[in-house]
Amino acid sequence: MKQRAEQLIGKAKDAVPEGTFAVGGGLMITALTTYIFLIVVRSALPDPQYAAQYSAFNAFWGFMFVAGPGLFLPLEQEVGRALAHRRAQGTGGGPLVTRAARLGALMTGVMVVIALATSPFYVDGLFHGDWWLVASLPVGLVGFAVMLLTRGTLSGNGRFRPYGMILAIDGAAKLVGALLLYAAGVKTPGAYGMCIALSPFVATAIALRGQKGLLQPGPPAPYSELSNSLGWLLAGSLLMQALGYSVLIGVGVLKGTSPEQVALASALGSAFFVARVPPLLFQAVQGTLLPKLAGLAGAGRHDDFKTGFRQLMVIVSAIAALGTVAGFAIGVPIGEKLFPPFVISRMDLSLLVAGNGIFIIALTIAQALIALHGHRAAAVAWGAGFVAFVILAAAIQALDTRVEVGFLVGTCVTAVVMGWALAIRMRAGVHEGIGALIEQIEHEPLDL
Repeated sequence: MKQRAEQLIGKAKDAVPEGTFAVGGGLMITALTTYIFLIVVRSALPDPQYAAQYSAFNAFWGFMFVAGPGLFLPLEQEVGRALAHRRAQGTGGGPLVTRAARLGALMTGVMVVIALATSPFYVDGLFHGDWWLVASLPVGLVGFAVMLLTRGTLSGNGRFRPYGMILAIDGAAKLVGALLLYAAGVKTPGAYGMCIALSPFVATAIALRGQKGLLQPGPPAPYSELSNSLGWLLAGSLLMQALGYSVLIGVGVLKGTSPEQVALASALGSAFFVARVPPLLFQAVQGTLLPKLAGLAGAGRHDDFKTGFRQLMVIVSAIAALGTVAGFAIGVPIGEKLFPPFVISRMDLSLLVAGNGIFIIALTIAQALIALHGHRAAAVAWGAGFVAFVILAAAIQALDTRVEVGFLVGTCVTAVVMGWALAIRMRAGVHEGIGALIEQIEHEPLDL
């Protein structure tokens, strides 16, 4: 029995993708440091004196993390996959990275122009006149483009240790910058926004130290080599991030100018970050989920994609359910400790936590769907959820109810549409093994 167990463990280890633990460790560190960063910012901008400034910071956070990962995470994923394919064939990937860099530069340039050209329309409302937040947007977009393209290049070359370092250092750099600003008594949200914008540059520079041979010469790379589904991946990524941060964006756009509305917007921002604990837990356990799923393949389980997906859904659903119960039972006391003063009711927080729980369920189904080449269906599902949010947010009057209910219903719509599309594909027959699902999970880190 001992020998049999050792054989199964050995097979499971062989099935675990290279770099799983380095990536998982980086994800856990960046999740923890980013959360502490948010607590520091909240302490630097306490209510009620700085309610408007904190509301502006929350709006910036929402837009930055929709535009940054939303635009450039698909590029990272496809560069990593295409480079790994070239590496397996003994072909240099330098031209591929150059081609991807040109595409990334074009996307970044367009977004920077849009952000600056439209700034007069949002600086006073969303950002409460803070031009440092406006300046942080283009800097952050360039930073995300550089960092995510570098991450794709590292993963495609099998350099997972520096990949994990980028994840960890990005979160740590934000936190160190915020702590220095807090110690200096800085009360400007734009200064903390610039920490977010500059941390990708710091992380990339440190992680690339000593890395050689990343851009080996090779044959020319057409855009089709990146992916025939890059457009759908890009659309799905943007819509996923938009739905995930719809509460922050919705509050920033829909809030009124009265002190009461500004204070409520600030409080909802704090509640949103408390409600992000289930996705935070999901992100932290991704690295441990991969060996578990790979173990099914290593043990010779038949129909291992379906088996692995069911196992994953059990874990994710448990996290979502426990998070919702915990949010109702102890969420408010935790919020009062982390983000004082915390004036959101238990029911309001429960709706936000439940929405985040359904969101990670939808994300898990999306990972399986994309692993089965359902890029278009995944993008349509995220789009349906975001449209549902917009409809409900427009129909309901109260600011807190419209974003909370809109977010919950939007995530439910996405999960249902996503599940329906996945069920159709599974009934048609699954030819991929568990490795396809593991690879998709590994290449889909969740940004807080």
